[in-house]
Amino acid sequence: MFGGAILSIRCHRHQSGREPIRRLPPLNALRSFEAAARHGSFNKAADELFVTPSAVSHQVKTLEDFLDVRLFLREKRRVSLTSAGERYLASVQLALDEIDSATRRLMASPNSVAVTIAVAPAFLTRWLVPRIGQFQTEHPDVELRLSNLSGPIDFDHSDTDMAVYFGRGAWPDLEIEHLLNVHLVPVCSPRLLEGSKPLKSPADLKQHTLIRVADRPDEWPRILRQAGVSSTDIGRVMSFSSTSLAMSAAMEGVGIALGTKSWSSAKSATASW
Repeated sequence: MFGGAILSIRCHRHQSGREPIRRLPPLNALRSFEAAARHGSFNKAADELFVTPSAVSHQVKTLEDFLDVRLFLREKRRVSLTSAGERYLASVQLALDEIDSATRRLMASPNSVAVTIAVAPAFLTRWLVPRIGQFQTEHPDVELRLSNLSGPIDFDHSDTDMAVYFGRGAWPDLEIEHLLNVHLVPVCSPRLLEGSKPLKSPADLKQHTLIRVADRPDEWPRILRQAGVSSTDIGRVMSFSSTSLAMSAAMEGVGIALGTKSWSSAKSATASW
């Protein structure tokens, strides 16, 4: 068994110092602007918002005064956006959509606390899922939202609250909590052990296809060095996008993957020397 990676959790970073004061225009002005821009008409926007066209016009003028920017070109029977208005509309629509989604979620589950977690697929299925039942029993008011981790997360621009990563925890500006140490071992189909190329020592690994996870290319070279085997003349290497896919390929006899001793499938064999 070889020393492996450290499993750590990445959370929202703490913001130090005083937060800047938001410059937010009135919500009614934003709603009037968005509706008028979408319809190209103050009259149709007024029908949608159940107000008068003059009220829509007044709210748009309030917004233009606040921004000190002209948003519409006003014609006889219709209005059209200026270039500044077109740029502003895209951001306003995203913001209003987010407010709408948050409001709907809150109204659907007013007493629950939602926690969004991005998790590596193998850790999710083999470690986290078996423990979710106990967590729900102890914290019935917490709504868990789990998703597969597909790469680094920009927490400043994501609704993800925390993520579980493999690594040594060298991620700046993030709160890190060590969960457990992971010890990696070579795993393969029992058929491979019975084949023409036996696995009796670490050096025999180089006679087989080594299966790796694409975003962790250094694992096999590091483990071979720990076993006293040169990694300069590794033979065939096959990459997969996730640990689950790599393990599935190993169980089908494609080659030798790296798994953890506690997570390895009963259908795979673990080499020991």
